[in-house]
Amino acid sequence: MKTFSNTIFYTLCLLTALFLCGTSVYAQKTDTSKITIHILNNRVVTFTHTDSGDYFRFVGDVIMQQGTDTLYCDSLYQNKTTNVLQAFSNVRIAQEGGTQGTCDYLRYTAATKIAFMQGDVTLTDGKNRLWSEDLTYNLGTKVGEYENTGTLQADSTLVTSNRAIYNVKTKEAHFLGNAIVKDPQYHTKSQDMMYNTETKLTQFFAKSLVVGDSGRTILQTSNGYYDNANGVAGFNSPSSVWYDGQYIESDTLYYNKKRGLSYAYGHVIAVDTGHHSTLYCGRATYHIRKRVMWTTDKPVLQSVNGKDTLYLRADTFYSAPILTTKKMLNKGKDTTTLVSNKLVKTDITTEQPDAKKNRMKKKEPTVALLTEDTTAADSTAPLLFTGYHHVKIFSDSLQGVCDSITYTQTDSCIRMISNPIAWSRNSQVTGDTIIMKLSDSNRIKSIYVPNNAFIVSLAGPIDAGLYDQVQGRTLKGFFTNNTITDLNVYPNAEAIYYSKDDHGAYIGVLQAKGDRMRVFFDDQSVSSILLDRNVHQTLTPLQKADIPNTRLSRFKWLIERRPLSKEELFE
Repeated sequence: MKTFSNTIFYTLCLLTALFLCGTSVYAQKTDTSKITIHILNNRVVTFTHTDSGDYFRFVGDVIMQQGTDTLYCDSLYQNKTTNVLQAFSNVRIAQEGGTQGTCDYLRYTAATKIAFMQGDVTLTDGKNRLWSEDLTYNLGTKVGEYENTGTLQADSTLVTSNRAIYNVKTKEAHFLGNAIVKDPQYHTKSQDMMYNTETKLTQFFAKSLVVGDSGRTILQTSNGYYDNANGVAGFNSPSSVWYDGQYIESDTLYYNKKRGLSYAYGHVIAVDTGHHSTLYCGRATYHIRKRVMWTTDKPVLQSVNGKDTLYLRADTFYSAPILTTKKMLNKGKDTTTLVSNKLVKTDITTEQPDAKKNRMKKKEPTVALLTEDTTAADSTAPLLFTGYHHVKIFSDSLQGVCDSITYTQTDSCIRMISNPIAWSRNSQVTGDTIIMKLSDSNRIKSIYVPNNAFIVSLAGPIDAGLYDQVQGRTLKGFFTNNTITDLNVYPNAEAIYYSKDDHGAYIGVLQAKGDRMRVFFDDQSVSSILLDRNVHQTLTPLQKADIPNTRLSRFKWLIERRPLSKEELFE
């Protein structure tokens, strides 16, 4: 029960507040916290004493101030004991520097300067705006947090999430749960990300997706950053970039949008979807717009055509788009042309009109490297791949090794350079250079060896040491269903051939020479030989033949170097 003196005190306080009304100033200090709260304006004030504490109620155009922070509302309840205030209807917070917040209801703890805002909540620094149905906001640190969905708007960027923590001072927001960023230039989805409205820097801490260039660019990561202002991204977890049909993924990935460059490290996979090729490696540098790539650390190229898949392995791979003569002329600029495996510089703009006309009449297009620094390469253009050092080749129909290799998608042509060896079925081919053309299903159509050509195949069981051999300066061979059918050798053609009768029994060893030679195969073995000019041949019965020494001068049987599986290329 109240004492008489207490009753007089509360009555005087109430009367004073009512008298002052809208022009009054109310000041209170607590002994424990030394908190000062000023009521700058109100129309009506009432006082209530309860067992839980003493309350003041201010009604009508209420203005409350603590330090440099000001609160506006239609009505305000203050717990005199705890200095916890509740504000109702048309609530607005105004802070020094231009920060403002609005809501329908606010509960404010003066000791901690923490406000719980509810109902149509907004928070703005004059430039950026956040809204939600509820928000916990610290007026001292200027940090706000919502837990039941909210949106942050920064210029033309909108970010929505289930939860968020926004620091008005640093302009940094941490979004958690189904975060969605909508911007005219890109869209982002993430489960855990931070976004700085000032620097436009986004940091990712969970599975995230960034889509830009009207869907042409897609970034995926779970740990990294994306700097939209500078177009730079860095991802430190398995991540990927998709650009207009080109795809690259790796353990670590850096991307520069303005330069169109991507750097990838660790378990790199680069895919050209339009031409069904994939590069696997440990490190890659990729110019996305120009479609130029350098790969190192055990790179393997996979090319899929039809039912057969071709695998190429080298220490380093380079790939770039290639142009036909028609596209080169349309460019009208200095271009590097690939002719017979040699790079020849051609200034198209200085050619005479007749020369241009004659070139365009050619049926077969000339292949050219895309060296011009264009904004974006033709995404439909086929690629040239060049591999350097310790090259290995594997497919169901073809295996090989060499020091360097080129592979062009225009004509499915493979050029093996420096100590090349190629195997198909039971046949082995060597020479200074080996050029092979593949079919649409990656099967061998033809083989060409321009110098020091040699081909050898088993003519019997491995232990018997019987080898059919052909050599000459130049060799051209033709295949059907991955099996050699015939070949032309010229000049200085030589052959050793283990002849058989109609029942498959060995007759003897035929040794032949001539200026030109046509060799025919049946079931992967030599069936007949045609010689032309300066022909010399001898047939030695098998029992009289010195089989171990029955070898041509270029004889090499290097079966131990033959790749036996695609897995071997990935070791």
